[in-house]
Amino acid sequence: MKEQIELNPWTTLSRSQIYETPWFRVVECKCLNPKQKPANYGVVEFKNLAIGVLALDSLKNIYLVGQWRFPLEKYSWEIPEGGCLIGRDPLEEAKRELKEETGLVATQWKKYFEMHLSNSVTDELAIVYLAEGLSQNIATPEETEVLQIKKLHLNKAYQMIVKGEITDAISVAAIQRLYIEQKEVY
Repeated sequence: MKEQIELNPWTTLSRSQIYETPWFRVVECKCLNPKQKPANYGVVEFKNLAIGVLALDSLKNIYLVGQWRFPLEKYSWEIPEGGCLIGRDPLEEAKRELKEETGLVATQWKKYFEMHLSNSVTDELAIVYLAEGLSQNIATPEETEVLQIKKLHLNKAYQMIVKGEITDAISVAAIQRLYIEQKEVY
């Protein structure tokens, strides 16, 4: 089988910012598509990394955060998540986010994986950390957050994904990966 060369088949002719917030900007690109025909491409460029924390205790329980997600107009169960300004230390921001949302502090941290979220329209990168060696402190959520904390066994969290009760992309990827890895151990 012949290996394909990974070259960019798009030609960007111009880029212009259409809209900006403190968290992202929308850019319109005038370009030529891979068939060299004129095309417009809109890209959402994020000013933050997405950070997720899979907090795991010694009994294989994980911690979920429940909150109303404004863009979805529905309640969402997910692992603790937040943003990290580009240029800041993602691990330090993950530690802050875990404590802020759950009150948990971990002694063991591992960069678990990276993933791109909705890469057909955004450049958003998520970094997920696995946090272990947990101890409970006081949570201090932001003023925009009204949170519930749920501690449950990894198997139950996986079943929530199967039932469609967890739909957040970072959470689904993190829980499924840990679930598969734990099954491979046995």
